[in-house]
Amino acid sequence: MQKLSFVALMMATAAVAGCDAVKQTISGDTKALTDAQIAKLIPKRVKNTKSWAADISAIYDDLKLPKDASSICTAIAVIDQESNFHADPAVPNLGNAALSAIDEKLEDKLGKNMASVFRTMLETRPTKDNNFIKQIKAVKTEKQLDELYQEIFDYFTSTYKVAALTNITKLSGQGIDERVNPITTLGSMQVHIDYARAHRRMSMSDRDLRADLYTQYGGLYYGIHRLMVYQADYDKPIYRFADYNSGMYSSRNAAFQQRLVTLSGEKIDIDGDLLLYKDGSPLTKKSSTEAAAIALLATAPTPVSERQIRNDFKKEKTQAFEQTVTYQTVNKMFHDKMGRKAAYAIMPKVVISGPKLSRDYNTNWFATRVDGRYQTCMATAKKQRLV
Repeated sequence: MQKLSFVALMMATAAVAGCDAVKQTISGDTKALTDAQIAKLIPKRVKNTKSWAADISAIYDDLKLPKDASSICTAIAVIDQESNFHADPAVPNLGNAALSAIDEKLEDKLGKNMASVFRTMLETRPTKDNNFIKQIKAVKTEKQLDELYQEIFDYFTSTYKVAALTNITKLSGQGIDERVNPITTLGSMQVHIDYARAHRRMSMSDRDLRADLYTQYGGLYYGIHRLMVYQADYDKPIYRFADYNSGMYSSRNAAFQQRLVTLSGEKIDIDGDLLLYKDGSPLTKKSSTEAAAIALLATAPTPVSERQIRNDFKKEKTQAFEQTVTYQTVNKMFHDKMGRKAAYAIMPKVVISGPKLSRDYNTNWFATRVDGRYQTCMATAKKQRLV
């Protein structure tokens, strides 16, 4: 079972596909809801439901997504699960958790010598009585912590004028704050900063992008984009909820992995990742999934080469993977052996951990919780005769 720290592996897809994606994924009435009707679907405990509804409606229009009850409830369920409709959610014990997270990154991102300098700065600056560690421990919300980190990094780079910092920035293409900042998921829908960078809604710096994610509209925009703007033939929204947590097409890929297990008898992590990754890039080392596929497809009526399998697996975060030789050959072998069509999607088995979580969870826990909120929203829609 693979453990993730919220690093979602995502690839850009065309926004126009979102409309088809929702139509195929979520069955229901296609009647477009008004802002007032959307507001009635938001939990009553939420403040300013009209404002939230107006932003959701505007974003759906901008992304050309259908505004039927089922589609809207999909977004509402995720927003409620991730933040209870707070643009800048408070997180218990955030400061202490963040200190641990940033300490874990220091040597890897800065090198041993610079990491030592950074730790000393946290303990002694700007003053011993009000050092940065004390300030970090006092924060309550992600935005407060993010802004404090930016202040710390600015202080670090201006006070410690070390050539290594410039070299790191040039090599990575990121400011030092982005390399070390442990806050990687932001806003009301907890969108990964890498995804937001790849889909900026306007030209802006990384810092401005972070600020945008903490606004009500910005947090919703990137979250709804991530949730809805990709095409998958899921018959239940719970698989889209699972994907939101463990990565695009994880549910489809987990089903593919299960087919490999059935056909090969090999032990494979059913985690929705066909390749091994580091910082979003595939490693050359073979995963258990790739090794099983190579062994199995060497025995296929028309054998598939290792190179072909690797090239096909590189498409695993897109719908195009379904058209590859590898995907279709495995499907045919499964049908020939089992006499039935394989399931398109199953729940991936992924453990979720991170500095903002009090304990580890798994994707099934997350998806089931979100699906419960979705069902409640749909029940409200039926009472309101919106479906």
